[in-house]
Amino acid sequence: MADEVGSNRTAALAEFLAGAAGSVPGRLAASAENCVLDTIGCMVFGASLPWAQTAAAYAQQAGGPRSSSIICGDRTTAAMAAFANGTAAHAFELDDVHEESISHPGAVVVPAVLALAEELGASGADALEAVVVGYEAMGRAGIAVGPAAHLLRGFHPTSMCGVFGAAAAAGRLLGLSAPQLRDAFGIAATLASGTMEFASSGGQTKRLHAGRAAEGGMMAARLAAGGFEGPADGLAGTYGFCRVFSDEPRVELLTDELGSRWMLDEITVKPWAACSDIHPLIQATLELRAAYGLRPDMVERIEATAPTKAAVHNSGDGTASVMAAQYSGPWNIAAALVADPADPATYGADRIADPVLVRLQSKVVAIAADARWDATYAHKMGGSVRITLRDGRVLERSVCGQKGSMHDPLSADEIEAKFAMLAGSHADVLRDWVRALPAASRVALPAVAPEASS
Repeated sequence: MADEVGSNRTAALAEFLAGAAGSVPGRLAASAENCVLDTIGCMVFGASLPWAQTAAAYAQQAGGPRSSSIICGDRTTAAMAAFANGTAAHAFELDDVHEESISHPGAVVVPAVLALAEELGASGADALEAVVVGYEAMGRAGIAVGPAAHLLRGFHPTSMCGVFGAAAAAGRLLGLSAPQLRDAFGIAATLASGTMEFASSGGQTKRLHAGRAAEGGMMAARLAAGGFEGPADGLAGTYGFCRVFSDEPRVELLTDELGSRWMLDEITVKPWAACSDIHPLIQATLELRAAYGLRPDMVERIEATAPTKAAVHNSGDGTASVMAAQYSGPWNIAAALVADPADPATYGADRIADPVLVRLQSKVVAIAADARWDATYAHKMGGSVRITLRDGRVLERSVCGQKGSMHDPLSADEIEAKFAMLAGSHADVLRDWVRALPAASRVALPAVAPEASS
């Protein structure tokens, strides 16, 4: 194995992650606990939405042992529970982000871990360690594929890279050896899927990408556990994931600083239910609104700058659908002037075409790509907003490293407040359950009834 690892980055990553069992730093387990809390809040909120309910209904039709819980729902197989809960977690753009890989690890890794741990009767400590391992694999795959080039070619990183995170997390719970985990990564590369077409012609496919990745990663790990062989270098080989799905792969990042740089240290907890690439624009607008007491009737025109990715993918009309609103820079700038982006109701179907928002969105005349923000993308998100007022004043604010990111993290109280808002009447039960995970002998999601439809 040593010679093979020396020239094979997939094998080297697998060896490191398989060897991490029982030795993950305690601070990372504590961080994983907070990630589980945030993701479960997103799951509960998302479970009330129609697209997540469609996914849950599909998952409940699956045959096989009903071993694992769907949040606010019935029981089904572990793979289908991971699919349903991943879809719920990613259902409303509230789930956490690893900025540099432009991906949402919580919505993939946590549902896979909870579902498989429940089936296997794993301990809470093992589950939290699996979360750490899963975030590491997903983030490593995401930064090594060259995330900006990968995304601008039309691939959605959460689903494409997510299968590796779910495979590693499931592999930790299944006790895969390093060669088996290497096989799981090779199998996962075959299962990687998900395009950005939702950003062009709409639809709800983005909502299920995290769930599909959670299910696919679990499949890869279980096939490897059963002896199914994957390509030896599925991530970095000649036709490996990183080279096939990007024009600018950086395969050295699969293993660079392993053990000293951890992806879990770099997580953004989202304060606003919108694409995180436009969070700097939301924050800049909110700050201008607060500083100058801005009202819609004061605004003449608005210009913004952003990374190329946001200028290309996040400049559309936000009034077409809830998904469009959550992805639109112009709409979110308008919303930040008249509403509260921290309130999910701001993005409700009954609100997105509010005439005040429509008029304000029309005043956002440009979101231009700016080399300043490309230089830090996606490790540190940036953007600027320039508002010309009817009285002739010009107000401008730039943000680089937005609220919630590792550069300006949410406080413990802010994370708890977000969770309480999302989990509603179930907040106390679910919070106590998550906080008890480190000492829990078995993992099993508490049975909670669906919240009222959002």
